[in-house]
Amino acid sequence: MQFRKALRPRVQSGEITLSVRIWQSPRVKVGGRYRLGGGSVEIDEVREIGLDAVSPEMARESGFEGLVDLFKTAKHGAGNRVFVVRFHYVPG
Repeated sequence: MQFRKALRPRVQSGEITLSVRIWQSPRVKVGGRYRLGGGSVEIDEVREIGLDAVSPEMARESGFEGLVDLFKTAKHGAGNRVFVVRFHYVPG
């Protein structure tokens, strides 16, 4: 699971523990670990939601100022399904 360079320190510090992704299908699985810096991100929850369920609070919790900023980054490829991914950082 990749994050914008500006978000990585906040993920590693534990400040960011949620990500909203727009994919064709889930790209991560619960319990999976994905390398980030000297450690990894471990996935706690993956759930699909409707686009209208994404809130400004979720955007802020994901490290963005608002929905517009979040949606500019959240879409990956031709995906149109919205997934909320909760995770925690595990130091190396």
